[in-house]
Amino acid sequence: MAQAATTSTPPTSPVVPGMACQHGRAACADCKVRLLSVCAALNEQELAEIESLSQSCCFAPRSALFSQEQPADAVFNVTEGMVRLYKLLPDGRRQIVGFALPGDFLGLALLDRYGVSAEAVTETRACRFPRKTFAEYVDEKPHLLRRLHEFAGHELSLAQDQMVLLGRRSAEERIAAFLVGLRERLARIGQSSVTLSLPMSRQDIADFLGLTIETVSRTFTKLAKDKVLLVVPDGARIMNPERLEAIARG
Repeated sequence: MAQAATTSTPPTSPVVPGMACQHGRAACADCKVRLLSVCAALNEQELAEIESLSQSCCFAPRSALFSQEQPADAVFNVTEGMVRLYKLLPDGRRQIVGFALPGDFLGLALLDRYGVSAEAVTETRACRFPRKTFAEYVDEKPHLLRRLHEFAGHELSLAQDQMVLLGRRSAEERIAAFLVGLRERLARIGQSSVTLSLPMSRQDIADFLGLTIETVSRTFTKLAKDKVLLVVPDGARIMNPERLEAIARG
C-alpha cells in the first residue's frame, strides 16, 4: 500500500472559500465539455435553467473542492483541469481513488457527508450546484436522472477495474494500465497527444496504484530504458503504444 502523503450564494459571486481565479464564467451553451457531461441530456431552455442554479468556481492547485466527512452540501461538474479524489485511512495513510477530468461530475454522495476528499491537481474550474437545489431540479427531469445513472454506472465499472488493478497485477502492469487509461480518457475530451500530460506527482500515482514512490520511479525508468516511453517534464512521451498496451493487458 502507498505511503501517507505529507501533506445559498448568488450564481455570479466568485467569493467562495478556497477559490482562486476570478476570470469570467462561460455560458453553459459555450462549455467545451457540455456534450461529455451530464448536461448533454439538456436542451437549450434547460441549460439556461440549470445555469441559473450554478456558480462557476475556480480552484488553485492543492485547494479543496470538498473534504471527506464534510457535510455534502454541493455537487460539482468539472469543466477544466484535474482533481484528485482520495480517502484518508484510519492509520493516516492516503488512498487516491481516482482523478477527475473535464466532464466528470463530483459530490453525489449517498449520505449527508462526503465519502472522499476532492483536491485540485492543476488550476481547475467547475460548476458548483447546491445539493438540495440540484436534487430538486433532477427530480423534475427524468432524462437528466437517467444521464446521472449512466455516470454512476461508469464510475462503478472504473472502481471494479481499480480493484483488479490493485489485486492482480505487477507494478509494471499497474503503471502501464494507468497510462493507457489516462491516455484514452484525455483523448475522449479532445486532448489526444503523443506526449501524455501527467500533472499529478509520483506520490499521487503511487497512492492511486497501491505502490511506493520508489517503485513508481523505478518502473518509469525501466519503461524508458525499454524505449516504451520517454520521460519529459510534466509527462511521458509514448514511444511504443502497442507495447505499452500489451504490458497493460498483462
